[in-house]
Amino acid sequence: MNMTPLILLAEDDAEIADIVIAYLKQSGFETLHAANGKDALDLYDKTQPALIILDIRMPLMDGWQVLTELRRRGDTPVLMLTANDDNADKLSALRIGADDYVVKPFNPAEVVARTQAILRRTGNAQAKNKPRVSVHNQIEFYHDEHRIILRHSGEDIASRLTSTEFRILERLAEAPRKVFSRLEILESCLPQGETLERTVDSHISKLRKKLEDAGVPGIPESVRGFGYRLGD
Repeated sequence: MNMTPLILLAEDDAEIADIVIAYLKQSGFETLHAANGKDALDLYDKTQPALIILDIRMPLMDGWQVLTELRRRGDTPVLMLTANDDNADKLSALRIGADDYVVKPFNPAEVVARTQAILRRTGNAQAKNKPRVSVHNQIEFYHDEHRIILRHSGEDIASRLTSTEFRILERLAEAPRKVFSRLEILESCLPQGETLERTVDSHISKLRKKLEDAGVPGIPESVRGFGYRLGD
């Protein structure tokens, strides 16, 4: 998977656009260019860029209109470009939802530096807020939200499981291909006082039956002589 950030530049001045794009590419970004506000929104919808560099004065739709519409559609970071070194413009940009701004004429290296800083800030915030999810080909396990979603139907089946069954499935989902021994499952998932490894087999059997009844057959998988795994 390509993890290179895609930057959408909305700028009607071709000379400025060429320079900014050259600097962005030199810094390792992928780029797209729109010469007017309408094309910028179209490209945004089609490509979902990591960040948008948005000029205020553009044909068809100006930067204010585009920024307002972008904020209706999502929270993609926006760096505004303005020819007016006026505090009112700067404050308006921030109030509407811009993450930062640069005043023309500017050093292209500053645009790149501010782009990188915004992506660091927003990336860290998104990482902190992102739920911990284990994805299997048949289920999605949302660890922090106590949810188990069936991928074929979208149903949450967490309430069907006992607390022990939930912990076992959660443990297996953390490393689907790893084979967990009965002892590992016993020590990490079963209540204190449970000491017999064969008790794990009973819990696994009941868990497997409930998953099968929910339309998810064949998991957890038994690995003869070793233990259990969630599987691919």
